[in-house]
Amino acid sequence: MKKIYGNDALIGTLNAMVRSGRTAQSLIFYGESGSGRFTAASYYTAQLVCQSPVDSAPCGECPACRAVRYASHPDVTLVPTSGKLGGYSVETARAVCADAFVKPNNRSGRKVYIFRNCRNMDVRTQNTLLKLIEEPPEYATFLFTAESKYEFLPTIISRCICFGLSLCTEEESRMALREEGYGEEEIERAVSCFHGNVGMCSRYIMDEKLRKLVDLTKALTDSIIRKDEYGLNCAFYSVGSERENVRNVLSMTDKLFRDAAVLAKDSDAKTISCFPDGAARLSQTITAYQSARIHYKLEKAWDAVQHNVSVPLVLAGLCAEMMEIVS
Repeated sequence: MKKIYGNDALIGTLNAMVRSGRTAQSLIFYGESGSGRFTAASYYTAQLVCQSPVDSAPCGECPACRAVRYASHPDVTLVPTSGKLGGYSVETARAVCADAFVKPNNRSGRKVYIFRNCRNMDVRTQNTLLKLIEEPPEYATFLFTAESKYEFLPTIISRCICFGLSLCTEEESRMALREEGYGEEEIERAVSCFHGNVGMCSRYIMDEKLRKLVDLTKALTDSIIRKDEYGLNCAFYSVGSERENVRNVLSMTDKLFRDAAVLAKDSDAKTISCFPDGAARLSQTITAYQSARIHYKLEKAWDAVQHNVSVPLVLAGLCAEMMEIVS
């Protein structure tokens, strides 16, 4: 199985659960995008169905483990999303509730349902699943992944075991990327942008779209430093209207301002953004209070996008608000 870096305690806990025979039937794996929350869910799934476990860990080689790896196991369901926001509908939840009571036909006697990226899971959908999670069939397991466990209702959280995924060190990130066969120059460029986030580093190497979004984020930073409202508008306009792109740019920009606020207090502080040099220059032109205000504006802008406000309108308004703060 793919190694999960930086989360040895989590893996140890999962192994201990399986070893003791007291496996949980409802779990939430949460952490920032790229932290390995889906990889952890897949690891636990493989543990449940593996035909030849090694000290409670999945062997990674049996037909069941390979089927989990390639998303082809007949009793492991990656629950499909729907709609523009990629959420989970009530109809989908009802289908899961009905299917969960159909007994599995594999040697392990297990069925697993994985709800991936639950940031847009409707309250009605969660309430539909609640009874099933409260009293699941003995063979059924439900796994959820999200950026925060607070994406879920308190009633859901109270019935799940929640595991937070940590980012690894930059050196561990390099080790993981070498295992995937990437070159040293590619690895260094990726780690300089996404540090200990192995998933995002890998995406940066493979995904030209993400590399362009990083460049746009750097252009946004340069425009703010120069107090160039026209340049900032042009950069925001180039992001486009696709929600995932907007979300990535706003998130990366937010981390830049976080770094600027921290570096203003300690020039040797550890950075987490994709543009450490830009954050250092930004720290010399704005105050921590201004960074906090911009953080609030970025969150407000993303909330508006999630509520279907026109993306160009939101970004134009954000541009004006940011320039007002830094001027």
